[in-house]
Amino acid sequence: MSQTIRVSVDPDLEALIPGFLQNRHTDVVKLQDALAAGDLATVQSIGHMLKGVGGGYGFVRITELGAGLEAAARDNDRDAMDRQISELAQYLAQVEVIYEE
Repeated sequence: MSQTIRVSVDPDLEALIPGFLQNRHTDVVKLQDALAAGDLATVQSIGHMLKGVGGGYGFVRITELGAGLEAAARDNDRDAMDRQISELAQYLAQVEVIYEE
């Protein structure tokens, strides 16, 4: 049984969060496809983007995983990329947003 990960987010972002999280689910699919195709440039690019956007919305773990993906792609470390993508998918499946100041 997976455990819920609660993330506190500024209520001013409430209207944006569902779309933000849906886009991250889409990123997981893009990352899986890119890794399967050996397209490390796309993995690195998406990782870089995740590194930049996660914290701004209150999702520090997305930033951390993005940084890991970017580095793994740069280092051509397929196992690390696969692990990071799986961790991102798991995180997204477990995250619960709480809106508080």
